[in-house]
Amino acid sequence: MTDKKNLLLLFDRPTEPVFMQKGKTSTVFDVPDKYLTKRYERLGNEIQSRFGEKAEQRVPVREISLPDLRIPMSLGRDEQFSLFVPRHRRIAGRLIDIFVGMRTVDDLLSVAVYARDRVNPYLFNYALSVALLHREDTKGLDLPSFAQNFPDKFVDSQVFRQVREEATVVPDGSRMPIVVPRDYTASDLDPEHRLWYFREDMGINLHHWHWHLVYPFEAGDRRIVDKDRRGELFYYMHQQVIARYNMERFSNNLPRVTRFNNFREPIAEGYFPKMDSLVASRAWPPRFDNTPLRDLNRELDQINLDISDLERWRDRIFEAIHQGFVVDASGNRIPLDERRGIDILGNMLEASIISPNQSVYGDFHNMGHVFISYAHDPDHRHLESFGVMGDSATAMRDPVFYRWHAYIDDIFQEHKTRLPAYTLPQLQYDGISISGLQVSSDGGQPNVLSTFWQQSDVDLSRGMDFVPRGNVFARFTHLQHTPFTYTINVNNDSGAQRFGTVRIFLAPKTDERGQPWLFRDQRLMMVELDKFVVQLNPGQNTIRRRSTESSVTIPFERTFRNLEANRPAQGSPEELEFNFCGCGWPQHMLIPKGLPGGLRCELFAMVSNYEDDRVDQTLVGACSDAASYCGVRDRLYPDRRAMGYPFDRLPRQGVDRLVQFLTPNMSIVDVTIRHDADRIVMRQ
Repeated sequence: MTDKKNLLLLFDRPTEPVFMQKGKTSTVFDVPDKYLTKRYERLGNEIQSRFGEKAEQRVPVREISLPDLRIPMSLGRDEQFSLFVPRHRRIAGRLIDIFVGMRTVDDLLSVAVYARDRVNPYLFNYALSVALLHREDTKGLDLPSFAQNFPDKFVDSQVFRQVREEATVVPDGSRMPIVVPRDYTASDLDPEHRLWYFREDMGINLHHWHWHLVYPFEAGDRRIVDKDRRGELFYYMHQQVIARYNMERFSNNLPRVTRFNNFREPIAEGYFPKMDSLVASRAWPPRFDNTPLRDLNRELDQINLDISDLERWRDRIFEAIHQGFVVDASGNRIPLDERRGIDILGNMLEASIISPNQSVYGDFHNMGHVFISYAHDPDHRHLESFGVMGDSATAMRDPVFYRWHAYIDDIFQEHKTRLPAYTLPQLQYDGISISGLQVSSDGGQPNVLSTFWQQSDVDLSRGMDFVPRGNVFARFTHLQHTPFTYTINVNNDSGAQRFGTVRIFLAPKTDERGQPWLFRDQRLMMVELDKFVVQLNPGQNTIRRRSTESSVTIPFERTFRNLEANRPAQGSPEELEFNFCGCGWPQHMLIPKGLPGGLRCELFAMVSNYEDDRVDQTLVGACSDAASYCGVRDRLYPDRRAMGYPFDRLPRQGVDRLVQFLTPNMSIVDVTIRHDADRIVMRQ
């Protein structure tokens, strides 16, 4: 039986033929002649001996009777692939089913080797990744970082010429990192460009791609899609992205993002990605300022939709929210209640195959992405592919992503504001009170957080086709902060040992005009920083927690999947979960940039009653360390409360400000975030 880790070699150098050397130790697949593509069929022996001679390891590939791959092969090898395009989604769903349905790892390897040089490389990577994540016999495998296989989706295209030169001329071991220019997509004439470090951050775009990998919206096996509270997680993860983006806007003296809610008015913001697709050998198309949306008629993608379709779906979704129920495909009413409502709405709005009724409520969120991404060529007359909004790995680079999702969130809030406010018993924790709250940066003054720039290297060699072997690093600049510690003093006057869930949030202290917030608006700016369970002994308790332990983030090594660093022991339960853990907000973006003179914020902490929060399940090694935005693999979401609690609803009567909202088990403290723009630190 083959070592299942050999499957991972199929991700390496995605457009090179499968018979060429793969991996750090040069490994060659012994491909049956019948599996070679037409171009290489006649050269079988010659090729095998040429590439097999220097191989340190050979992997035999069995010849088996192959499933029907006509549907997956119907997407061209050099086309762009998008999960938002329904035809591509169906094609991907078919290939996932084929990969998941293979009886053994050996059979999976045979089919994957055959398919690799015949199906679209992006499609192949996506379908094989989903299959490996969900098959029982491959769950423990570690997927390489998508940025390492397809660096063209994350890096300025000018870098690749330099990378090729470095790899071809300089021997491995003496190569220098190629520096990716900072803020290369626009100039300061464009105010939106001040946010380049957020929108174009490699870690943030990888998080978005990996989230959609863990929560695919289509697959033949319903269980792959129908995960616990999936729709609610779609709402909450994207709501938090918008809250974080708005904090970054405040860090650059910009107002909150304006919703894209009128599909008939042009999109004011242009975006020029300056990236090439190495698979399609085409530049990613730009969008000029003030481009309007138009009706779509793209035969190749089998999309024929009018803007009025989007408007009709939106109106039906609002009608369902206002009536308090949706109608499923059989005509039954499903109530949008306070327990399941947001989850149903999330699946319906996205829309995934578990939408209660796609023929009525449509495919609103995904098609919004498609309309925007084809605005430059809606009828395919110029034979152009979609812009960055059409790909989950690149969408967050575009300013319009945040305008679109601000509107999507607005629709979710329409439902949330109809729910009853939390009562005092739902917020308080009898006998538990917070007497002190402080945060301190390592070596800094209390309640002042500091940010600066950092340069880090990421290895691109797995994605560089047809260049000599060996590591080639790109050096990119990203935001970083000094690690910090929360200290919370909690009194337990109940006389018995209790358990509580600590929930920590951060929000700006004033709005963009410097005015104090109304609670109803400030709650939407609350960014979750951490959530964890504590044991409270009778009397005074001091809780300390490091920023690096956050339930929202994953460390740098896991974002960029430096698979050799910080690996759990082979075969351990933690190793099984290391993979799902590629999903998580990047640790270096935990807090916003702040301002040179300091961005004034409020840090909020509460201790809720664990008896009301707990979900009975074992989480040992279940990769729950980024559970807030990503959930936990094969488990229930580890918190029974609504995501975003206690800020996901309007406040009780008489509460206008955050300070009036507080109960004894809550506390706030003023915090300042200072940015040192001149400080650039190399990652050790």
